[in-house]
Amino acid sequence: MTEHVRPAGGLLAVHAHPDDETLATGALLATWAAAGEPVTVVTCTRGERGEVIGEALAHLEGDGPALAAHREVEIADALRHLGVADHAFLDAIPGEDGLPPRVEDSGMAWLGSGPPGTSGHAGVAPDVPENALVAVDLDAAAARLARLLRDRRPSVVVTYEPGGGYGHPDHVRAHEITMRAVALARVGSADGPAVDPDVWWAVVPPQTMRDARTELSAHVALGALDSFDAAHDVLPVLPSPDGPLPAACVPERTVTHVVDVLPVADAVEAALRAHGTQVHRLTRVPSGGTTLVVGWYALSNDVLVPWLSTEHYTTANPSDGPDGPQETSSDAR
Repeated sequence: MTEHVRPAGGLLAVHAHPDDETLATGALLATWAAAGEPVTVVTCTRGERGEVIGEALAHLEGDGPALAAHREVEIADALRHLGVADHAFLDAIPGEDGLPPRVEDSGMAWLGSGPPGTSGHAGVAPDVPENALVAVDLDAAAARLARLLRDRRPSVVVTYEPGGGYGHPDHVRAHEITMRAVALARVGSADGPAVDPDVWWAVVPPQTMRDARTELSAHVALGALDSFDAAHDVLPVLPSPDGPLPAACVPERTVTHVVDVLPVADAVEAALRAHGTQVHRLTRVPSGGTTLVVGWYALSNDVLVPWLSTEHYTTANPSDGPDGPQETSSDAR
C-alpha cells in the first residue's frame, strides 16, 4: 500500500501501558484527531512495573502506586498533544464481571543473549502480580471493552498484532482482549446494538525495519550521536540491520493501511516527550520527505529505535476470531 489512510468514522485504539499509544500508533491517532473524527484510547494498565529513565524520577521505579500516578499524568499530556480527548483505563470502564478494581502491569523480562532488548523479544516476568493483566479473566476484561465498543461505535479498532509488538505479555494480552471484545460487540446486548468495526494491527514490514536500521547506522556514522555521547555515561546500542526483528515485523503481513508521520510529526514528538519516564534520546533529523526515518529514540534499555516516517497496519481477517488469529503468513524474509 502506498496511499495514505483517509480517516472516516470513529477510531478506538487499545494499548497495554501509557506510552504505547504514542510509540505504536501516535501518527494514526494524531491524523484521525486532526481530521475531526472521534478518537478513543483504552489503556489496559497504568504501567506500574515500568523502568524509569533519569535520576530525577528514579525514585518512582519499584513504587507501583507512585509510578502509576505519574504515568497517568504523562499519558494525559501525551494525548493532549495528539489531539485525543477520550481516554479510559480498562478497569475504569463500568461493569460487574469479576474484573479486579485495579488491573496492574504484569512486568516482563527480556529474552535472548546480549544487552537487554537487543533480541527484540520479551517474555513473562519471573514474578507476576495477582491482579496483573495477564492473570485477569479474559472474558471479564473483554466484556468491559465490548461495552465501550457498543457505546463509542468506532469504525476502526486498532491494537497490536498477535505477538504484541515485541512479545511483552501485556501487549499480547491486550491483543487477545481486543479480539475477544470485538467478537462480543458484534452481538447486540442490553448495553447497546451490535457494532462491527474493522480491526487493524500495527505492523512493520521486515525490510522496512532493516532499511531503517541501515539509515540509522548512517546517521550515527556521520556523528549524529556525538552530543549525546558527551552528555551520557552509557552509550546507546545501535541495532544491527541484520539482527533479530521484533514480533511486529514477523511473520511478514500484508500492509493494508499506511499513515504518513511527517504531517503530524510535531504532535507525535511532543507526545513522545511527554512520556519522560519511558522515552529518551529522542532526536529529529532533517527530511525532504523521502527518508525512512523521522528520527530515533531509546527506551530504558538504551537500544536506539528508528522513528519511522510511515506507520503500517494490516487488517485482521474474518477468521482472526476471539481465540486468536489463524497464522497463514509466510516467514519473514
